[in-house]
Amino acid sequence: MLDVPSLELLVHELSRLPGIGPKTAQRLAYYVLQSSNEYSQKLRHALAEVEENVRHCSTCFNYTEKDHCRFCSDVQRSNDLLCVVEEPMDIIRFENSGSFRGRYHVLQGALSPLEGITAKDLRIQELIDRIDQSLTTEQPITEIILAFDADLEGDTTALYLKKELQDKVRLTRIAHGVPFGSDIDYIDHRTLGLALDNRIDF
Repeated sequence: MLDVPSLELLVHELSRLPGIGPKTAQRLAYYVLQSSNEYSQKLRHALAEVEENVRHCSTCFNYTEKDHCRFCSDVQRSNDLLCVVEEPMDIIRFENSGSFRGRYHVLQGALSPLEGITAKDLRIQELIDRIDQSLTTEQPITEIILAFDADLEGDTTALYLKKELQDKVRLTRIAHGVPFGSDIDYIDHRTLGLALDNRIDF
């Protein structure tokens, strides 16, 4: 115990961040404390700006400060290909691979019965509606690429979507060059690019 309640609170909140253990949280807290007041003010301002301005894209549910994110607004992207990912940060990883020029849809998680996360907790109905609406346009979605983590939750989500979508559109899944049990977060750009290029029917 630090016996400094305000500092203990900061350490506690920092330790709740993904990948931040108690010791790292303590180092970060001391860094903030020992830095100039200007830094802590900038940090507070940045957090306030994110809270006030960042929202979900009304089409794909990526993060944006506008109604539509830059990927949905880009007229150069293909409308017939839709890559479905778990989280907004997954989009940047696929963009960095340079292998995809279609559209995205963010589920905002994956199915996990053990944690009580069901289809109603994700953006699955919005995905189904988006596909149905596209089928009435001149540029319908013709292929859905399922780009989930290669783990139990990712497999569960893929199987659920297969049941819901297989009669509507072609379904593919990124190739399992991505090691089983790993997160997309830790896969290099080349491997992600190859996984997209070598996707298979699901």
